[in-house]
Amino acid sequence: MTVWWDKEFFVYVMANKRNGTIYIGVTNNLPRRVQEHRDGLMPGFTKKYGVKMLVHCEAFDRVADAIQRETSLKKWPRRWKLDLIEKHNPQWKDLYEEGVR
Repeated sequence: MTVWWDKEFFVYVMANKRNGTIYIGVTNNLPRRVQEHRDGLMPGFTKKYGVKMLVHCEAFDRVADAIQRETSLKKWPRRWKLDLIEKHNPQWKDLYEEGVR
């Protein structure tokens, strides 16, 4: 998966394992945000369920577009979310480990 570093905002999907619990968020600093999740600095859902693998991300120029996409993805049925991950990351590789840092 390609990350467009000239973009300012990111929608990201994290998981605790393949086909496991997933979390969708938005940020303006993807490496920092993922590291916060991995270090357990984000109280709540991701910490509770051990959601630490970055499995999908999309880049946007405008925060409004990123938030709109995040909101849309969160409304999708679970199957569609899994299909999105499978389409772009069929091996469910941790994209953070693949070089997002």
